[in-house]
Amino acid sequence: MSIGQKAKKIKAVVFDVDGVLTDGGIIYDNSGMEIKRFNVKDGQIISHLKKNGFVVGAITGRDSQVVKNRCQELKLDFHFHGSHDKLVQYAKIKEQYNLVDEEIAYMGDDIIDLGILSRCGLSATTQDARSYMQKNVDYIAPSKGGDGALRDLADFILEEQGILENIIQNALQ
Repeated sequence: MSIGQKAKKIKAVVFDVDGVLTDGGIIYDNSGMEIKRFNVKDGQIISHLKKNGFVVGAITGRDSQVVKNRCQELKLDFHFHGSHDKLVQYAKIKEQYNLVDEEIAYMGDDIIDLGILSRCGLSATTQDARSYMQKNVDYIAPSKGGDGALRDLADFILEEQGILENIIQNALQ
């Protein structure tokens, strides 16, 4: 099956956070406060995915208040934090939203994501992911993590499903 055919079946877009929505860096200030940089391009397309009926959420290995705040701000359908076995949450998502593997796109950038990437319908990683990650996915975003990689994947899915042009035309009005 071609990558375009896989994209046409997608009903849910799920992703890791560190290294996907961020560049993977963690900054701590002198008081120990964690600081992360997110790209608004990813946030913008998440709202369009949701408006068009997609289930959208995150599964992250770290438990970070900054990430929780961003997930809440994005109004994700779900977000799991501190997930060391991401397949457990993946199974919960499939059950809760009545989805099968072929209907889920997942973007991850590191070894912890390989379990889901090997099962989901459309697997994706970032342009700056390790070569062994890139060898094991369907789609490699043209952008690095934190630079709109999720936006690349979402645009691709929306375009393949014939939705992106409507979003653009509605914005022009």
